[in-house]
Amino acid sequence: MRLWFRFIRLNRRVTAAVGSELRTLGLSIPQFDVLSTLTEREGLTQQELAGRLYVTKGNVSGLIDRLVEAGLVERRAIPGDRRSHALYLTAAGSDLAQQGLKVQTAYVGRTLGRLDPGAIAELEQLVLLWREHARADASQA
Repeated sequence: MRLWFRFIRLNRRVTAAVGSELRTLGLSIPQFDVLSTLTEREGLTQQELAGRLYVTKGNVSGLIDRLVEAGLVERRAIPGDRRSHALYLTAAGSDLAQQGLKVQTAYVGRTLGRLDPGAIAELEQLVLLWREHARADASQA
């Protein structure tokens, strides 16, 4: 259990640190999550985006509304589907996402990047294995 609590506390510390740096760009962590996810794959529906972010469609809806109002994301009609829209970054949204990714990359370099490459590889393998077990547990529920 000690490792579990350390992992949870580390997650909180890292989230707070990166969140603080993202706020200097005018972004919250949820906003950055949306923008960075759309840099990986544009054209997602709100439902697909919610699934990728592990949140409800309702949570994403309000967030997308605010990002659209800010001129960072746009909704585009999906031919043949009157109920869903595809989400795309605007040029401003893409620029802000790239700035956020630089902040995140710099933080990772200053912290995790200080570990020995072999230790990082070993940690990655352990995290991937843990993820497999978590996914298996979720599928049994």
